[in-house]
Amino acid sequence: MEPKWTRPVCHRVLLTGFTLCVLLVTKPTSAIDIYADSEVMMQNGTTGVLRCTFKSNEVVSSQTSVTWNFQSSQPDNKFSKAPYGIFYFSQGKSFPGPTEFKDRLKFIGDINKRDVSIQLSPAQFSDNGTFFCDVKNPPDITGTPARTELRVVLKESSAQSNTHMIIGIVCGALALLVLIAVSACITMRVLHNRHDYEGCTSLESMSSQAPQPRKKVESGLEGSKSTIPLGPLQGPVIYAQLDHSNSKNSFHKMEPVVYADIRKN
Repeated sequence: MEPKWTRPVCHRVLLTGFTLCVLLVTKPTSAIDIYADSEVMMQNGTTGVLRCTFKSNEVVSSQTSVTWNFQSSQPDNKFSKAPYGIFYFSQGKSFPGPTEFKDRLKFIGDINKRDVSIQLSPAQFSDNGTFFCDVKNPPDITGTPARTELRVVLKESSAQSNTHMIIGIVCGALALLVLIAVSACITMRVLHNRHDYEGCTSLESMSSQAPQPRKKVESGLEGSKSTIPLGPLQGPVIYAQLDHSNSKNSFHKMEPVVYADIRKN
């Protein structure tokens, strides 16, 4: 005869099952965040760094691993079809990938500080493409690999770009100085014109008073009247012969007579 389940036991079993289901559903998914520079430029034949860091809720351990993949942007390169593993790091050891990168890649990060950067030396034109950085820190194993676009350029082009940058900075500084000088000249001219205008106004106010008219005096000679102004503007005196006897043999006497009043305009 089979034993029968009592009601309290059934309740406990159901409660335990429900609790397990809730824990399984609500348990947060472990994830890892990975960060890298979006674009890096290197000169051909020089040493460069591809930086990569990560953030994890778990403690870093010997199980933490780092994988670097590469996909070339050149169609004729064998790495152009899909990302290819070129570097692997785990348990404190590096495992280089194919011969194209074997002697040129070096781990320079500190995994305890969550830094998994690598060094590429020397950079080649065949390295143009995308580098993918992937980190696993169990149980944080779910994350999106960070990607970096690498551009390898000539040394001359890089120096040329630096020269253009310097020329641009110098030209900008000169333009700023010219603008400051022009602004100062305009300000000085406005102030000077304002000063002259105020001076003219004061002079005009002083000269606005009308001059007093000159006094005229009356002078009479031989019964004639003429107005002669005071001062040096008196007209010349003209002498004429006057005949008082009304005869041909009469004595002619010279008497001064004012003939005209000549004034200068």
